[in-house]
Amino acid sequence: MESLRELYKVGRGPSSSHTMGPERICKEVLNNYDGDSYQVTLYGSLSFTGLGHLTDKIIKETLPNTEVIFSKELKLEHPNTMDVVIYKNNEIIGKERYYSTGGGSILRKGDEEKPKVHVYPHNNFQEIKDYCVINDLTLYDYVYKFEDPDFKDYLREIWKVMKNTINQGLHQEGYLPGLLEVKRKAKSLLYDQKNKVSIELRLLSAYAYATSEVNASGGTVVTAPTCGASGVLPSLLYFLKDIRKYSDERIIDGLATAGIIGNIIKHNASISGAEAGCQAEVGTACAMAAAAYSELENGKLETIEYAAEIALEHHLGLTCDPISGYVQIPCIERNAVAAVRAMNAGELATLLIETRLVSFDTVVEAMKETGKDLLESYKETSIGGLAKFYKKKVS
Repeated sequence: MESLRELYKVGRGPSSSHTMGPERICKEVLNNYDGDSYQVTLYGSLSFTGLGHLTDKIIKETLPNTEVIFSKELKLEHPNTMDVVIYKNNEIIGKERYYSTGGGSILRKGDEEKPKVHVYPHNNFQEIKDYCVINDLTLYDYVYKFEDPDFKDYLREIWKVMKNTINQGLHQEGYLPGLLEVKRKAKSLLYDQKNKVSIELRLLSAYAYATSEVNASGGTVVTAPTCGASGVLPSLLYFLKDIRKYSDERIIDGLATAGIIGNIIKHNASISGAEAGCQAEVGTACAMAAAAYSELENGKLETIEYAAEIALEHHLGLTCDPISGYVQIPCIERNAVAAVRAMNAGELATLLIETRLVSFDTVVEAMKETGKDLLESYKETSIGGLAKFYKKKVS
């Protein structure tokens, strides 16, 4: 498996595939061509959710003098396809087709995909667990053993960005950009003490909303594992530091543990909503957060695995149906729900560890198969599910 540097990335929301990827494509085009104007055509998921994902905005900010076209064609070799025509003095000097392959990664048609650098010698949780048991390692010890010597410093920077994003979101008011007129709720959740709800629910929700609202506005977030699911893991870690007083160094260990869980899903199934629905994004984020919570609160390998398994299992089949393509409804609320569910999964795993029957690897395999079987309309196209039935209210 690849380094966790390929999982935790810092970039602009609201989507690693729809903003970070296209931004990188535009920058590559600028490096390769001396054009003065451009025509960009978006296909598949990039097209159907492009406006709501601010894809056209990031393209026009990166490539000056650009026309953006949204194609309705669906039968493509990749769900996130982008064509770029480069002009100089009104003459075409180049044409390129690119794919935004997930997590901010890109591939130009005709290029061979660069061989992935695998730093981990194991492929699934069972192999990792066996290795850890034999060598008396925790999951975060395992991560530090195979990553580069500076990796903990990298995680410190990742955690710093996560905290900054939450703090930014907690102080913003007003409405999110776009036609849905969604009101920012993080700040009101933080200070709402008049309603009789648990402080855990209120604070976890506030932190998740804070990150997700920054993401929905095109702000800077950490992919955990994606932009659309970026509110789940940071909110639970922030809660554990703020309320349960874990040190930053212990939070770093939680990040490492969460990362290896996300990596297993990434390499054995998918973390892309355009490929496998929201189970691949928020479902993975919930499993990562549950593992981190269980690492810090319990620390036993079996319990960590069970927590991640519970969290992922109960997101199987979750569709990706953002209304009008905006990463707002149901995405923001879904991040908050998943953060609470992650903590519950960690607690339930501790209570029921002796009765566990299903392995984490089994649920990952089931998620991959479920993703294949989902209709294309439920894979980040905004033409199925909740997006379909809410449309008339925003048109």
